[in-house]
Amino acid sequence: MQENLHRFFRAARGAGVHVSPAESIDAMRAVASVGVADRTVLRDTMLLTLAKSEDEKKALGACFDLFFAHVDPAQAEANDETQQDAASNEAQAAPPPGQPAGGEANAELGPLAQMLLAQNTADISAAIANASSAVGLSEIRYFTQRGLYSSRMLETMGIQRLRDDLDALTETTPALAERLQAGLDGLRDTVRDAVAQALALYGREETENLRHEILRNAQLSRIEPRQVAEMRALIRQIARRLRERYSKPRKRQRRGHLDVRRTLRRNAAWGSVPFLTAWKRKHRDRPKIVALCDVSGSVARVSDFFLLLIHSLHDVVSDVRSFAFSGHLIEVSEILERKSAEDAMAEIMHKVGFGSSDYGSSLVDFEKQFMASVTPQTTVIVLGDARSNKLDPRADILKAISERAKRVVWLNPEGRVTWGWGDSEMPRYQTFCNVVRPCATAQQLERAVSDIVSAYQ
Repeated sequence: MQENLHRFFRAARGAGVHVSPAESIDAMRAVASVGVADRTVLRDTMLLTLAKSEDEKKALGACFDLFFAHVDPAQAEANDETQQDAASNEAQAAPPPGQPAGGEANAELGPLAQMLLAQNTADISAAIANASSAVGLSEIRYFTQRGLYSSRMLETMGIQRLRDDLDALTETTPALAERLQAGLDGLRDTVRDAVAQALALYGREETENLRHEILRNAQLSRIEPRQVAEMRALIRQIARRLRERYSKPRKRQRRGHLDVRRTLRRNAAWGSVPFLTAWKRKHRDRPKIVALCDVSGSVARVSDFFLLLIHSLHDVVSDVRSFAFSGHLIEVSEILERKSAEDAMAEIMHKVGFGSSDYGSSLVDFEKQFMASVTPQTTVIVLGDARSNKLDPRADILKAISERAKRVVWLNPEGRVTWGWGDSEMPRYQTFCNVVRPCATAQQLERAVSDIVSAYQ
């Protein structure tokens, strides 16, 4: 049971439940106290000792049900006795032609063939469990390994000897061979189910990582509707990772660093024993971000994820103001803060989205209404493809913003090779930007925001 618990802890971690070594020790001690006879009590024990939130409780409950999804041993043993008695009575009442009554005909068969003919569920389950341990089934990670592990388990259980027994019975006792073939087919299905169950338990983390890696490198503008929810979840993970990376250093910097020289001087009267400490603190500007997002039809999907990421970083950047535009510009900070991501983007797109982009008119709106929000501590981020449909780009306003702001960062969802072609005004805007980079995938978006936030550390 101890080995099974270790495998269960590994499966729980793959399901997204954070199980520390100390928590696993506590869980094992609790299991030792309550026992494993009552499945319901065991499940409640795991939930009480390991789950720390409602989401973890749901994930752990589903993982427990999947991990321990097998027939109860006591019930299986009772069923086996009933099945064996029925098979014995049937064999004695109507023995096959040329075959002695009882089990003398099965004496020369291999152990696997005897278990299948006797329909001994408990022994078959035990053999599958032993084969799983022998081939290291808990190491399965990818769906492409299912056939490999199924073959290895059947070989470990003695499939080759079973085939020889089946060939021999086909020549001598066709009726018995037919029963054995049916048992073999059922065994294959059972082994495949065991491998599928192990993949669902132990391969979930690798599968999620693979899916996230594919999403991280996918073009945001080409995300399919069925992938939008997964991408939003990935963006929230990116935001949480950035918060964990940059919020702790800022707290240390607010506390300051020990000034050894001043501390020794202040404590000279006590033989330099540091009764009084001195700290040196470096002044840092309070970070402010102003985000201008193009939500016209060509880049609306990218702006959706960008705004979600920016407004998920309040623990790192305390002052964030967001604006959206296509033909004209509006502030959307309050919408993003009081509504869910789906509702917020629906309202934003209803007000200014899916129109023809007019960067010049939008910059004029920003200059007239919101230019005062740009200070020497402000980083201005512009997300857009800089395509102004042959209209006046008003690069002079971006120049004025650049002169007032700490820096201007332009994130373009198009590749560099397209900048300056057609109605793209990117070369003209680029002159007044401190940083210009392509940002077409979630990975590029994370790197860009990470570089912006790290500048304040």
